[in-house]
Amino acid sequence: MACKCKISLAWQMMIGLALGVVVGAFVDTSFAQTYLQPLGTLFIRLIRMVVVPLVVATIIAGAAGISDTSKLGRVAVKILCVYGVTTAIAVAMGLLFANLIQPGLGLNLSTDGLAAKAVKAPALSDTLLNIVPINPMEAMAKGSMLQIIFFAVIFGFGLAALGERGKPVLHFFEVVGDVMIRVTGYVMRYAPIGVFGLISFTVAKHGLSVLLPLFSLIVTSFLATATLVIVILLPMVAIFGKTGPVKFFKGIFEPWLVAFTTCSSAAALPANLNAARKLGASKAIASFSIPLGNTINMNGTAVYMGVCAIFAAEVFGIPLTLGDQLTVVLMGVLAAIGTAGVPGAGLIMTTVVFTQVGIPLEAVALIAGIDRILDMIRTSINVVGDVAAALVVSNMEGDLNKEPYVEGEM
Repeated sequence: MACKCKISLAWQMMIGLALGVVVGAFVDTSFAQTYLQPLGTLFIRLIRMVVVPLVVATIIAGAAGISDTSKLGRVAVKILCVYGVTTAIAVAMGLLFANLIQPGLGLNLSTDGLAAKAVKAPALSDTLLNIVPINPMEAMAKGSMLQIIFFAVIFGFGLAALGERGKPVLHFFEVVGDVMIRVTGYVMRYAPIGVFGLISFTVAKHGLSVLLPLFSLIVTSFLATATLVIVILLPMVAIFGKTGPVKFFKGIFEPWLVAFTTCSSAAALPANLNAARKLGASKAIASFSIPLGNTINMNGTAVYMGVCAIFAAEVFGIPLTLGDQLTVVLMGVLAAIGTAGVPGAGLIMTTVVFTQVGIPLEAVALIAGIDRILDMIRTSINVVGDVAAALVVSNMEGDLNKEPYVEGEM
C-alpha cells in the first residue's frame, strides 16, 4: 500500500530554507542575483499584493463586527496598552543584555569611509496628522499602512452605526476578507520556493565571514530576544491569554518562519491572522489587532534598537548615562511604532535613536553588514508579539475560543 505522506507548508519552507543555505554557499553573488533572488522577490511581491485589500477588508469587518461601540473603544485601548508596555519592556531587555554582555568592547572595527544619512524624527504633531489620509485611495496605492488602518477603522465605526442597514455591506467586507485569505493560501503554496530564493541569495552575497567580527552583537540580540519571548511573552500568553506555551509555539510557527525568512512582518500578516484565529482569538479582535500590530507593535525591533545603541556607543567609546538609556527606551518605542513592516526598515529607524543620544551615524553603516541576520531575528519576533496581544485581549473580553476557526475563513 502506497504511503500518502503530506509535508506541511511549514516543513516545506524549512526544507527550502536548508536548501537555500546549501546552494547559497556554493554559488557566486552574480549567479544568485540573476537567477535566485528573483524567486524570492516574486514571493514578496505576491504577498504584498494581497496585504492592502486583506487589511482593509478585515479591519472594516472587525471594527463593524463589534457592534457595541463602547466595547470597540475598550478593545482598542487594551490593545494599545499591551503594545506599548511590551515594546517598552523589549527596548529595556535589549539595553539590559547589551550592558551585561558589552558586545562592542574590544572590537577593532574600522569606521573609515563609513557614512549614513541621518533620518530626522518628525515633530509629534506632524506624525499624528500624517496618520489621517487626505485621499484614502492614494494611501492604499502607496501602501501607507497607518493611514489605511485609520480609514478602515473610521469606516468600520460608521458601518457599525448603521445597524441593520449596514449588514449587507458588512457581509460584503467579511466575504472579501475570506476571499483574500483564500488567495493568500494560493500564494503561500509558492512560499517554499520564495524562501529558497531569498536565503540562497543572502548566503551567496554575505557569506559567513561577515558574521565573525560582529558575532557578539548577533549573540546579544538573539539572547535578548529569546529572553523576551520566554520571560515576558510566554508567561503573558499563559496567564492572561490562557494558552499553553507548546500550543502557542505550534500555532505561531508558520508566521514566525515566514517573517524569519522574508524579514517582512507585512509578508507574514496573512499567516499571522490565521494563527491568531486558530489559537482562539475572536474574529473581530484578530481582524482589528493583527493588522494594527503589524504596523505599530514591533517587539523584536525594539530589542534590536536597545542592543545596537549600547553596541555602537561602546565601539565609539561614548558612555551612555541612565538618562541616555531612558531616552533610548522612549525613542525606541516611538521609532518601533514608525517602522514599516518591510525588510531593512529597522536599520534606518535606528538613526532616530542614535541621533537623540549623540551616537555617530557611522555606526549604522557598521551594523549594516550583518543587518540581514539581525533583521531575521527581530522581524520574526515582531509577529509573535502581535498574536500574543490578540490572545490576551480576546481573553480579557471573554471571547477566547468562543468562535471555532473554519479553514479558509477569517
